[in-house]
Amino acid sequence: MMKKRLLMIAVILALVFAVGGCATKGDLKEVQAREMAISAKADQAAQDAQAAKAAADEALLKANEAAARAEAAEKRAEERERIAAEKERIAEEKARQAEAIFQKSMEK
Repeated sequence: MMKKRLLMIAVILALVFAVGGCATKGDLKEVQAREMAISAKADQAAQDAQAAKAAADEALLKANEAAARAEAAEKRAEERERIAAEKERIAEEKARQAEAIFQKSMEK
C-alpha cells in the first residue's frame, strides 16, 4: 500500500512538472520575437562591421598612397640636396681658382 502511494505521488509530481514545463503559445511567440530581434541586431552588427572594414581598407589605401608620395618627395629632396652640394663644391673650386688667378696677377 505504501508503495502504491509513493508511486502515485511520483506519477502526479511527474505530470505536474511535465505540464508546468511546457511552453504556452504566448511564451513561444515571445521567444520567437526575441529571436527575431536578436537576428536583426546581428544582421545590423554584421552590416556595421562590413562598413567599418570597407572604411578601414580605404583608409589603409590612402595611407599607403600618402606614404608613397612622402617617399617620392624625400627622394626628390635628397636629389636636390645632392645637386646643391655638387654646385657648392663647384662654386668653391671656382672661387679657389679665381683666388689663385688673383694671387698670380698680384705677384706680377
